[in-house]
Amino acid sequence: MGLHQRELKDPQPRVIDRFFWPLLLSGGAAAFAILGDAGRLWFSFDRAAIASGELWRLLSGHVVHLGLSHLLLNLAGLFLIWYLIGAVFSRSQWLKILVTGFLVIDLGLWFLEPQLVWYVGLSGILHGLLAAGIMGGIRSRARRLDVLVLGVALLGKLAYEQFVGPLPGSEASTGGAVIVAAHLYGAAGGAIGATWILYNSRPQDTPMERR
Repeated sequence: MGLHQRELKDPQPRVIDRFFWPLLLSGGAAAFAILGDAGRLWFSFDRAAIASGELWRLLSGHVVHLGLSHLLLNLAGLFLIWYLIGAVFSRSQWLKILVTGFLVIDLGLWFLEPQLVWYVGLSGILHGLLAAGIMGGIRSRARRLDVLVLGVALLGKLAYEQFVGPLPGSEASTGGAVIVAAHLYGAAGGAIGATWILYNSRPQDTPMERR
């Protein structure tokens, strides 16, 4: 978590190193945003287009947004989440988690949500990053109450969305429908990626210490 970073004995990394993945994701999202409606048309997760062979949409759909408010909301969430849990895994480990998250979300939306025509946004990946960071934080020696609180909050949010629907005001703030299934699949993907990493790590080599 953000507070845990001060406990590390190694010198603090440069901002560009510490926030490598958020900067890369936000840069890609900003680039697509500059393209406007054309970017959404050509790069969104579009079921018919993917079925016709436009497979890049399986990746690009996660960094395309409905509009400026949707983009800024997701980027704010991205950097906040990274501040809280970014030190839990190394850059290469986060790459594995990101890839797993993209894959699980895409498979879930494609096979389990056949009625879904199109999808855009980072929110599914954000839930995956948070889920993975919580699991890594709980496993580390720097375990703290705030990690457990985040875990309970995430589980509560996911349960609310699955049984009730999107959080009040979320659709108004993003400017469109909220696909809550993507949040669930994203969290599952992050948990799977974190489990894979933690299972294959040595007991004495905690994620917090591999930075």
